[in-house]
Amino acid sequence: MFSISKRSEVEPFHAMDVLAEATKRRANGHPVISMAVGQPSHPAPRAAIEAAREALAEGRIGYTDALGTARLKSALAWHYKDRHGLEIDPARIAVTIGSSAGFNLAFLSLFDAGDAVAIARPGYPAYRNILGALGLKVVEVPVTAETHFTLTPESLEAAQKEAGVRLKGVLLASPANPTGTVTGREGLKALSDYCAAHSIAFISDEIYHGLTFAGEEVSALELTNEAIVINSFSKYYCMTGWRIGWMVLPERLVRPIERVAQSLYISPPELSQIAATAALGAGAELDRYRASYAANRELLMQRLPQIDLSIASPMDGAFYAYLDVTRFTNDSMGFAKRMLAEIDVAATPGLDFDPLDGNRTLRLSYAGSEAEIAEAVERIAAWLK
Repeated sequence: MFSISKRSEVEPFHAMDVLAEATKRRANGHPVISMAVGQPSHPAPRAAIEAAREALAEGRIGYTDALGTARLKSALAWHYKDRHGLEIDPARIAVTIGSSAGFNLAFLSLFDAGDAVAIARPGYPAYRNILGALGLKVVEVPVTAETHFTLTPESLEAAQKEAGVRLKGVLLASPANPTGTVTGREGLKALSDYCAAHSIAFISDEIYHGLTFAGEEVSALELTNEAIVINSFSKYYCMTGWRIGWMVLPERLVRPIERVAQSLYISPPELSQIAATAALGAGAELDRYRASYAANRELLMQRLPQIDLSIASPMDGAFYAYLDVTRFTNDSMGFAKRMLAEIDVAATPGLDFDPLDGNRTLRLSYAGSEAEIAEAVERIAAWLK
């Protein structure tokens, strides 16, 4: 079933509620292990911290251009050359206050109130909430094993027919949260071509790039210059609290995005931009962190089925296990609350990601340390018995 939200009110983000309760319990002395929020346990790269320390010692931190410093944008252009073999004009890059600001800027610049935008269900809840708050029609398209857990031209056609709308935008994440889906080159090209043929804006969320463990990690920029690509230093670069991200834009959108950014944000924080520039050269350190996630992934892929927790979608990328918990409950919210209260393990109920069927699912983040994840799994195993 496809669903359209016309409501402007923002729905609760249960992962943050769970995190708040976990923080409260930890402050009261409970040995909480949080698998609720996608926050790496590793620190920011050493080079980023040192660059920020030197900048603070100089004491000259201020406004920058609305779309970021020339130095960071040039470093990001180098990143695309190094990782993807692409020549990206730094002028097409917009530095943002995390990926969240990137979504705001994209939606405000691309769409008018009432326009229909498709997202995957299950999917990241902030998409639905931001689109709804801006008065846009959210078309949630179910992604299942039949569609390889991603959006397809066929599923978009079916969604429009059933909902009685014509899409103005499509938003896809690869790797995806919460499913871990990696949409390969063929699937990404089919989607990109479909959007181009139907004058639909294509937004590619690539925030989990660098964290692909199976399948083909492809940027939409390899396929088209018309995609709006959004990325962040939060996940692979372990810089969640620095609130720094970026967009790569078609040339025609650079000035419109800049005008909106000037009004909403003035500029991204200079200190975070300095740190992010240094972080782009810290690949060796960051890949060691990535190896710890890979080890956690292997543990969960082996251990979860042994304790009767069914993995609902392939764990190909990001750092999440999306679970079918119907063997134990049809109330994943209550299940998550009990698990936190009784064994001090925090997880995110599936209702965050799927308002129709999420009562039967649960998301575990394995971005923590290897010791923490191993301990959490054994607590869950004993509890489920």
